[in-house]
Amino acid sequence: IIYLFNKRVSTKVKEMFTIDENKGEIRLQGKLDYEEMDTYEIPVEARDKGSPPLSGHCKVVLEVLDVND
Repeated sequence: IIYLFNKRVSTKVKEMFTIDENKGEIRLQGKLDYEEMDTYEIPVEARDKGSPPLSGHCKVVLEVLDVND
């Protein structure tokens, strides 16, 4: 099974996060700013290597906490 961001993923999410194709781990590439964006919705797809390939979809919701307040 391979994991990837869905086609509908925003450019902002692609800039901020990466996904490990083999494990499905989503990792942060930079710093998050609560004032800029407090929630990220990340559409993810899991696809097998069959012929034809089958896939499943989900949405990962990430809430950013403002630790300064």
